[in-house]
Amino acid sequence: MKLSCKQFTNTRARLIAAAVLVATIAFAPGVALAANKDAHEDRAELRISNMHAKLKITAAQEELWSKVAQVMRDDAKTMDHLTQARMDHAKDMTAVDDLKSYGEIADAHADGIKKLTPVFADLYAGMSDGQKKEADNLFRHGDRKHGHKMMMKDK
Repeated sequence: MKLSCKQFTNTRARLIAAAVLVATIAFAPGVALAANKDAHEDRAELRISNMHAKLKITAAQEELWSKVAQVMRDDAKTMDHLTQARMDHAKDMTAVDDLKSYGEIADAHADGIKKLTPVFADLYAGMSDGQKKEADNLFRHGDRKHGHKMMMKDK
């Protein structure tokens, strides 16, 4: 598959952003990580309520949605635990300890995605075409870009 100039630029920008994130976490763990213990959980609750509203979850979909929300909450708790442990030991970690800690966080994030995928797929299968389109945009572009595109359409 040949990349277009725009795709190449987007891919390059993502790689640069990932490198900056890794460097930030590796070299300044106290700055990059949440300032309070429950930050991931708080953000997860906000994402859950925002997604629920944007996806226009119906009463018939609530049971499947609750499974999606629970996976998101469980993942947030895991991430809070790992990032808090990283912050608690930031001053006395060796470079190797730091890399291991970051690896645990990255693994937990990947595990969370793996757990979320099948429960979200079950919900997605029962969505209307409009809900699916909204979900596709939300996951493809993230909350900020999607909101920006919607504002631009209104003008």
